[in-house]
Amino acid sequence: MNAPKMNLSLHCLAAGVLLTAFNASAQNLYTENFDTNPTANWTVSPTTGAQAADLFFDYSTVGIPSAPNSTGGSTRGMKLQANLVGTPGVFPGGVSTSPTGQSFAGDYKLRFDMWMNFNGPMPAGGSGTTQAGGAGLGTAGTLAQVAGSPTVNSLFFSTTMDGGSAADYRAYSSAAATGYLPASGIFAAGTGTAPDARNNSNPYYSSFAGQPAPAAQLVLFPGQTGTANVGTLAFAWHDVVIEKSGSTVTWSVDGKLLATVDTTGLTLSGGNVLFNHYDTNATASTDPLSASLLFTLIDNVSVIPEPTSASVIALGLGLLALARRRK
Repeated sequence: MNAPKMNLSLHCLAAGVLLTAFNASAQNLYTENFDTNPTANWTVSPTTGAQAADLFFDYSTVGIPSAPNSTGGSTRGMKLQANLVGTPGVFPGGVSTSPTGQSFAGDYKLRFDMWMNFNGPMPAGGSGTTQAGGAGLGTAGTLAQVAGSPTVNSLFFSTTMDGGSAADYRAYSSAAATGYLPASGIFAAGTGTAPDARNNSNPYYSSFAGQPAPAAQLVLFPGQTGTANVGTLAFAWHDVVIEKSGSTVTWSVDGKLLATVDTTGLTLSGGNVLFNHYDTNATASTDPLSASLLFTLIDNVSVIPEPTSASVIALGLGLLALARRRK
């Protein structure tokens, strides 16, 4: 006579466990949509030279449409630039940013919208366009995290805007301060060097079709003609996810896995996340339009917990199965 009551109790317990897991994963650890000026709540870490970060940039002013995860057509985001035109170029030269005072533990996803822009004409671009931008984790958020910097104490991933480098898809850490090589095996494109697993010409990246500058940008800047190289991310919004699961960190763009890094043994200075933009060499653009058109743009940042929910959900499903067997 007690079996039905036990079955009901197990069903309720399982449902409660599943709901707890859902709620845990649904509540973001951190969000920023840049719609209200967040500058006071972020730390900007530049290298020497002329680097820039605008955390309340209206990107519609250069003809870029609202990001896919924005609400109400908002066009505010974070614009990052390196080795600004008219100044001496330096290497390392760039800037990284982090939300001030944040530290994230456990398993989570860093997710955001990213747009990469460069001065034309395309595909090669104008002067100084081979720069790179991206994001990472494991930083204290107080020192510049860019390629070539002696202060790299995090893990970050980036890609060039124009495909003008032998290494267009990149990853850096304390164990690879000059960048991971294809032989490291971290790149989903393989370990080959012909074509290089990091180069936009590798067939693995061909799903990123070359894009023209948006029509509104071409109206404002008539020199933005042509189409970016296949395998590059410029002139389109992309959904970027950096996911930490135990000691494994993966980097994906638009659902496509790009790299996987085992963080065991790495020196990570903290638990914060970072965004960056940097030059790949010590030259500055001579094109006046690069001041308006050469940048990495970030919008709609979220840090999402990734449980423990998996084990909790498994427990809930196990309880449901047990309840069914007792009927």
